[in-house]
Amino acid sequence: MPTGIPPGPESPAEAGSTTAVATQRTPERPADRTSMGRPVITARAAATFEPVGRSVATARAFVRDTLQGWGLADIVDDAVVLTSELVTNAVVHAGTSAEVLCLRDEDGVRIEVIDRYPERELPLLEPGQQPASPDREGGRGLLLCAALATRWGVDYTAADKRVWFRLNLPERPVGTRTAGPALPDNALPLTDTRVHVAVIQVDRSGAISAWNEDATELFDYPAEQVIGKPLTDLAAWPHTPGTGTGVAEALRLSRWEGSYGMRGADGRTIPVYASHLRVRDSDGEPSTVCLLVREHERAILQSPPRVHARDTGTASDGNEPTAADPFEVFIGSPAPDDLDGLLQRTVERARDMLDGDAAYLLLATDDETELEVRASTGLPSARQRFARVPVEAGSGRYGSARMPSVHEDLTVVPGAVPLLAGTGMRSVVTVPLKVEGRLTGSLGVATEAPGRYTNEEALRLQFAADRIALAVERARLTELERLRRGSLSFLVEASDLLAGTLDRDQTLALMAQMTVPTLATWCAVYTVAEPGSEPKLSYVLHEDEDRIDNLKALLAKVDPPEPVPTPGARVWTAPTDAAHSAALRTSLRSVVMSEEDHHLSPGTTLATAAAVGGETVVLPLVARNRVIGMLTLGKPTDERFRQEILELAEDLSRRAALALDNARLYSERTAISQSLQRSLLPPELPEVSGGVEVDVIYRAAGEGNEVGGDFYDLFEIRDGIYGFAIGDVCGTGPEAAAVTGLARHALRLLAREGLGGPAVLERLNTAILDEGARSRFLTLLYGEMRPQEDGSAELKVVCAGHPLPLRLRQDGTVEPAADPQPLLGVMDDLELYEQTVVLDPGDVLLCVTDGVTERREGTRMLGDDGLADVLTTCTGLTAGAVAARIMRAVERFANDAPSDDMAILAMRVPE
Repeated sequence: MPTGIPPGPESPAEAGSTTAVATQRTPERPADRTSMGRPVITARAAATFEPVGRSVATARAFVRDTLQGWGLADIVDDAVVLTSELVTNAVVHAGTSAEVLCLRDEDGVRIEVIDRYPERELPLLEPGQQPASPDREGGRGLLLCAALATRWGVDYTAADKRVWFRLNLPERPVGTRTAGPALPDNALPLTDTRVHVAVIQVDRSGAISAWNEDATELFDYPAEQVIGKPLTDLAAWPHTPGTGTGVAEALRLSRWEGSYGMRGADGRTIPVYASHLRVRDSDGEPSTVCLLVREHERAILQSPPRVHARDTGTASDGNEPTAADPFEVFIGSPAPDDLDGLLQRTVERARDMLDGDAAYLLLATDDETELEVRASTGLPSARQRFARVPVEAGSGRYGSARMPSVHEDLTVVPGAVPLLAGTGMRSVVTVPLKVEGRLTGSLGVATEAPGRYTNEEALRLQFAADRIALAVERARLTELERLRRGSLSFLVEASDLLAGTLDRDQTLALMAQMTVPTLATWCAVYTVAEPGSEPKLSYVLHEDEDRIDNLKALLAKVDPPEPVPTPGARVWTAPTDAAHSAALRTSLRSVVMSEEDHHLSPGTTLATAAAVGGETVVLPLVARNRVIGMLTLGKPTDERFRQEILELAEDLSRRAALALDNARLYSERTAISQSLQRSLLPPELPEVSGGVEVDVIYRAAGEGNEVGGDFYDLFEIRDGIYGFAIGDVCGTGPEAAAVTGLARHALRLLAREGLGGPAVLERLNTAILDEGARSRFLTLLYGEMRPQEDGSAELKVVCAGHPLPLRLRQDGTVEPAADPQPLLGVMDDLELYEQTVVLDPGDVLLCVTDGVTERREGTRMLGDDGLADVLTTCTGLTAGAVAARIMRAVERFANDAPSDDMAILAMRVPE
């Protein structure tokens, strides 16, 4: 296969090739050639299409968008017609995939259609041969090539067949362009007294790099405030997020025209018509130049519609329309699955076709009982997107949107078309969109002048609606499928996030963050502590963080919604009414707010009103048959929720309610556990006479939701004598906590009765066994400490099944300070004894629970020997420093979180 431009019959050498030669309309100019005899290719684009019928329309869209992006609007129609016929031959008749290659040079474009069926030869025209009859079944694509192309031909190889044609740009004097006819003054488009054309340049990343004075006049933003910000922060794209082409995608196209909204400094959305052109500077850096005017001044920028005047024949297979089909002329070439682009293009073309002032399109809900506003042009901002009207209350002589209708003057029949109430429109024609007899939507065109439309216009509009109804329904079903899949993915992710936390505040934050901006512009969560109590505003979030404080202040003024358990979303008008009232007072006074509104800044009141001025809905948070809160979702001015979003929000609210209730129960349980755990530990350590240093570190395992386990105590028995204890109850939970409380309080009581250590532990053992089935065995180290006048300290200790205490001498030697004895809570008759240990100045006594010595990393365990090794490095340290070093060593021994409670009691006699 040759590379670059395939050889054509343009020289004697090429004439001997296998290329079929068509008749030539105009000779090629010398400018078409370089010194090597070939055009200089300045741009190239290629795409491959599968052998299915819809590929023909996709190929037409590819060629149209490519040539318009290259600025070749003068030859777009011819190129699209020829491409449509040649691709049809390949993918429909030959049944193979087709590759379309567009080559641009200085004087025109060459388009090649390559298929994989070289055996199927095309009928050729010899020089001077007359074309066959146009009534014959085959060969019409070649007739069109002969009629429209500058040159054309066919190349055969063993693997494929390449049909190509060339279109030269028409010659025209410099400075001349296409022009419209002369019109009377009263037929000219309406504009403001001073027309502002905003010129905005956007860099490769989508950030604004240039902003002219007219842009400031239109949107009230000074250049220094917006330079560097993404254009998407200011653009209010009318399409649903996740469907169709968005601003970011439009900025990447070579050329794009269309309508969308720009948010002004006051928060209101300004409808604009924009023309985007992608350029590059001398360094090759791409950027996009955007020209914007007010939407009603679109005629200044809008390219004139180009309707091919030639008779281009019929569709190749009876199903796929050609480029001159009214469907193609009517809507242009949006992407096949771009529903919003298709609908917006439809209303714009419908308005232009009937020379109307406004147009709108509504889609029917699944049950066909309501119509939902999906696209409009020329209507005031009060016509909210996704607003709904009943089908039977729609326009029409028969009171239904299922029939075409013409209203010569709406003032005669007030309310006939609810969507147009208060817009100033007088004459309107509406037609239904139907697929297989089923109502799928309604298309309407209106004008401010009465008596403008008759049945003739209704027939024209109905013909266009019939041609587009199936495409709209296909795109709508594609969008619904995408939304359903996206909804499932969203709910799965939301469930995972909500299940990943049991913290109440974090659950509230997740609820709001998942809804903003995916489902709503702002969100507020109210919680109900007890049945019958007043709902409390617990969390507020807005997609613009600068408006959160003002929104919170506004909602604080409004009575909270009623905690009604009825499922589903219900409209709540209080925030919108409060915002509009505050904005009205500010507008009337243009000064500082009244005293009751002192918390709302006058400079932001209008913006806040615009931000919350749309539809607001409330969904109950019901868990375990009780309303525990409300999820409030809001839209900015002139926006409403679509039904699919409300259904998704309802599913989310059920999951969020259960997660919030689980977090509440967990928080209550944690609070109870922590309170009980604190009651099992001494509130504070007493001051020991003689200067003996005592320090304790206690570290509970887990997340604080269990009680029991390890405990410690240090208390004064009588003057100069102190009791200390450190123990570990088997297990956790209420039973272990009961033994812990029994042990700590019994130790104090028995010790202060004057009993010695063995007697204290023997009676404690009896008390534990008396608990019966609730009893737990207990390891306990108990001792009495008497500071001596010579600076030492005498200790009498009993170690009942507990890890042995370790004594650190000043010379760094470590030795056990007691012998092991039986643990408590197992045997009735215990014979315990106490041992006396004297701590000299500088000595340290270290007592720990088994959570320290049994710290594990894989098969390794710290053990008694490892603890002793760490303790040998603690000579000269204070009691607090010794305890801290031991704890650091234990934590560094393993990477995993501790699985058992740990208590460390260190006592040191000062030197």
